[in-house]
Amino acid sequence: MKRKMVFVGVMAGTFCLPLSASMAQESSPSSGDGQQSVTCEAVTAEEVADLFEDWNAALQTRDPDAVVALYGPDSVLVPTLSNEIRLTPAAIRDYFVHFLEDGPEGSIDQREIRIGCNTALDIGLYTFAFADTGDVAHARYSYTYAFEDGGWAIASHHSSLMPETTE
Repeated sequence: MKRKMVFVGVMAGTFCLPLSASMAQESSPSSGDGQQSVTCEAVTAEEVADLFEDWNAALQTRDPDAVVALYGPDSVLVPTLSNEIRLTPAAIRDYFVHFLEDGPEGSIDQREIRIGCNTALDIGLYTFAFADTGDVAHARYSYTYAFEDGGWAIASHHSSLMPETTE
């Protein structure tokens, strides 16, 4: 099911309230009223959770290009094990070249999913087990997904180690 949304004076890709089709007004580019009609792609919480599983499966390949392919071209990565914010596909790839070396596998410990118009948030806690070292990292995360060009991609990804030791 697709819903019609109207953005008034906001950036596309942000959350907004759905309007009924009768309330949404199509505007021509020359109307100057600042309204743009957008069709929202329907997605369920389960489908959003599956996007993490796709990302985790890409980690298992140990191929940084397979992981980077899941990020949009303008994605931002604030990674778990680096102090450098990654703003380009090349910088995101550089992070994953190193992150994948020890065979990480993620598992969700707690999550909250929120769905908007062509955007979805997956926020929570996860644990990484590193196959090659036996190390474990507990972290907080947030993924923002955007529906663009016919598919879902990671628009932003933040991950940080837990500030308190967990067992």
